[in-house]
Amino acid sequence: MTKSRTTYLCSACGARQPRWLGQCPSCGTWNSLEEALERPNASRGSARPSALRVSRLDDVRAEQVARLQTPISEWDRVLGGGIVPGSVVLVGGDPGVGKSTLLMQIADAVAARAPVLYVSGEESLPQIAIRARRLGLSNTEFRLAAENDVTSIVDHVRAEAPRLVVVDSIQSVYDPAGESPPGSVTQLRECTLRLHEVAKATDTAILLIGHVTKEGTLAGPKLLEHMVDVVLYLEGERLQAYRLLRGVKNRFGATNEVGVFEMRDAGLAEVRNPSAAFLTDRVRGGSGSAIVVVLEGTRPMLAEVQALVHRSALAVPRRMANGIDFNRVILLCAVLAKRGGVAVHECDVHVNVVGGLRIEETAADLGTALAILSSLRDVPIDPETVAIGEVGLAGELRTVSQLGLRLREAAKLGFRSAIVPKRKEGARETPAGMRTIEASTLREASALIGVQ
Repeated sequence: MTKSRTTYLCSACGARQPRWLGQCPSCGTWNSLEEALERPNASRGSARPSALRVSRLDDVRAEQVARLQTPISEWDRVLGGGIVPGSVVLVGGDPGVGKSTLLMQIADAVAARAPVLYVSGEESLPQIAIRARRLGLSNTEFRLAAENDVTSIVDHVRAEAPRLVVVDSIQSVYDPAGESPPGSVTQLRECTLRLHEVAKATDTAILLIGHVTKEGTLAGPKLLEHMVDVVLYLEGERLQAYRLLRGVKNRFGATNEVGVFEMRDAGLAEVRNPSAAFLTDRVRGGSGSAIVVVLEGTRPMLAEVQALVHRSALAVPRRMANGIDFNRVILLCAVLAKRGGVAVHECDVHVNVVGGLRIEETAADLGTALAILSSLRDVPIDPETVAIGEVGLAGELRTVSQLGLRLREAAKLGFRSAIVPKRKEGARETPAGMRTIEASTLREASALIGVQ
């Protein structure tokens, strides 16, 4: 009879090693190998394997799958139109950001039309009920369970076949057949695999809440993200009201879609017009402020970039960036000093994106550079002007994708002009009532709007 043996699994990539090592040979992560007991599978090799069923592509009927849609349109938008039956969705985020709150609201919305089960391995039933009452949820078809045993969860799903199951959290459930503690690499892999199998067998959609590490990534092996169908991150500062639900993997829709929510006393409320929300408290006529238009998935969003520049009293001036890539700010300061003739190398530069939004797109380069210049010269930028464009190392302005879509979003919110890179060929689609100011270089753009 085959005996159990001890192996070591990497918590970062899931690679298996026969002995403990300080560094994982597969991914190079230090101190990531955890002890796991590998038990032999008695059924493996004993049963006669069934014949592989093969079908031609033309013979497979591609029927339209009826998604589970909710009244929360921001959630459905990120998923590509709703929850696909039989899918497994993993939602991660920092502690206290609102993961349990959001999924409880989703479960209550679906329970109005279909059976729903909410399983918590971290709270008792009275504690769950207190949170539900605070959110104003009282659907009678909303079933609750406080359970850590994944076998009990799977057996109930096979027997009752609910349309939606929420597991809060995947790190708290365990497989009794394993000897590892809950949250270990072995337990995460086995529990996710069993939930994945029952979801496909019963067409039950399963939403998993996942913890994150201090680096902001989902706790557990990377294999966990490969096993599920959709991976979502709920982002936002705990002291900020806005939360961003960002899709990083989606087998049934586009990735990088973003849904915007606002944390209120009664839970998370969707923000249907995030551009207007981020610009609500904007101070018109102040220096060091520029409006940029970025794309989050397929959605154009307007954001305010603020800069504060002042002469430094230090030998090495400080650079700070919040909501935008720090290295991008350093690059723009270098371009301003070399190509624009601006002495920013003698000044402290602080850049902030208002509202807790994080900008990763280079289309905000031009607006960020102009905000720095505006603060340095103490000259305000026209409050009805947006800046769209990428800045190259030679100081040139490069066009960005979906410029027409960005301009239409700006025009819808009342902006009357846009500073954009000069087009190389063809006509540019400009919305009615909006004027485009074209420039070839950063120096030319700053002169055109009067902040040179």
